[in-house]
Amino acid sequence: MIGSRTLRTTLTALPLAGALGLSLAAPASAEPPGIPDPATAQAELGELTVAPEGSMDGYDREKFPHWSNGADNCNTRESVLKRDGEGVEVGSDCYPTAGSWYSPYDGDTWSQASDVDIDHVVPLAAAWRSGAAEWTQEQREAFANDLEGPQLIAVTDNVNQEKGDQTPDEWMPSLTDYHCTYASMWIGTKHEYDLTVTEAEKTALQDALGTC
Repeated sequence: MIGSRTLRTTLTALPLAGALGLSLAAPASAEPPGIPDPATAQAELGELTVAPEGSMDGYDREKFPHWSNGADNCNTRESVLKRDGEGVEVGSDCYPTAGSWYSPYDGDTWSQASDVDIDHVVPLAAAWRSGAAEWTQEQREAFANDLEGPQLIAVTDNVNQEKGDQTPDEWMPSLTDYHCTYASMWIGTKHEYDLTVTEAEKTALQDALGTC
């Protein structure tokens, strides 16, 4: 029996040419701003403090208020959907009514915004364990809604859910060609917010930069 997610993938993510066995290059996807180039990411990785993960005591997603409304009547999720999609049209409430979204984590393309999640590249819980537990609520809200750095990206919803709050030593995108970019985004975000990394996390990031 084909599940609803499998059926939707077949209908909306598989181009006809692919079904016929033709080779197509992956569609271009918008990228978050501020991704450091590999050399900068390497330097920033070396500047991160290595420390054991902190406790999850006291953690709650509500301590990272997210999808805040902007001056343009769009919340953060809607702003990323507009930024990362192609041919995006929105209604008066700023929610997309048309468009397509290519997910660089797994290579699928979606035509419904409901099939797309906005991934916090450094998950909120991972940030909590690496320094954000000491932040103010205002600082955590800024982190969770950061549209100026490489912290938010539109990806396939169940891929984002599979990732959860795992760090790069536990989870990386299935598309290995994206490991360099993913590691650079992760490092850039942790460096910007002065978050720590574990030894295993740093090793995984170093390995990913080795693919650049």
